[in-house]
Amino acid sequence: MKSWFKKIGHLLWVLAFSSIGYLANAQIYFFEEDEVVFEFDSRIYAKADAENKLNKLDFADLKINEVVISGNFNDWSEDGWRMKKLGRYKFQLRKPIESFDDPFTWEFKFLVNGEYWIEPLPGSAKQKVLSNDFWEETFNLTFNKIDPDENGNTLFQLDGYEWAEEMILAGSFNNWNEHYLKMQKVAGGWQVRIELPPGRYEYKFIADGNWLHDPANPEKVRNEHNTFNSVLQVKKAITFRLRDYPDARKVILAGTFNKWNEQDLKMARQDGMWTITLNLTGGKHLYKFIVDGEWMTDPANHLKETDRHGYVNSVLMVR
Repeated sequence: MKSWFKKIGHLLWVLAFSSIGYLANAQIYFFEEDEVVFEFDSRIYAKADAENKLNKLDFADLKINEVVISGNFNDWSEDGWRMKKLGRYKFQLRKPIESFDDPFTWEFKFLVNGEYWIEPLPGSAKQKVLSNDFWEETFNLTFNKIDPDENGNTLFQLDGYEWAEEMILAGSFNNWNEHYLKMQKVAGGWQVRIELPPGRYEYKFIADGNWLHDPANPEKVRNEHNTFNSVLQVKKAITFRLRDYPDARKVILAGTFNKWNEQDLKMARQDGMWTITLNLTGGKHLYKFIVDGEWMTDPANHLKETDRHGYVNSVLMVR
């Protein structure tokens, strides 16, 4: 994921983790009866690299007073889901399963002491892969299945493999179902089109039971099986509008989507307003307008958020 909040401090990426005993098998979240239990153990994270690459942080030197869980299941709230401190190193939060709309697209981070964003260790948040049947039978929850859709906004295509008898598309959008999304054989390969909301997805193809990442897609991440998942960013065209200000010489849009750059997104004056259209990924985006050097929130958007440093930003949720 990316940097979401203006001047919120250092965004930390985990570089190494402890291999001491049980910590190597520590769970980031697990299911207990009708609750989801999140756990944060600072001993897992040995070192981190600040975003500006000028400072190193050793977790042993960091006194952790507060940990908050922030993710797409709570609209990336900065302070909504505070964890309970269980000891010097460990924090925990319990939430009823009913608090989650879709457990298969969980993306989240830990916010430590209100300034440090920590990503769960690779693979740790995917320890349990649960089927739709599990959720339906255990929690009486059902989820919409993604079907092939000839009018869908996303085309998956794999060249070659004409010899395969069956090709399946599986990914984070359908809980890695190994059977449901069958691709069609076409001239020179396979393809399927589906409808996906804006967001970040990981996926693979399954050729007669053999899993493979997309060779035509250079964006990929290593998974818990020490192979690769291909990564797809589904974006949505969003038009930002600022009415009035006819005498302004220059209006700039800045936000988390461009790391608050004060120069590159120049808005154009058209039909009595300043506009610009961007293709944005799904999720929460913070932004402001800069009118002749003066920062301002969007007067037409009542959704605003004040961060811990006192900055007020307009909030846009792309779904």
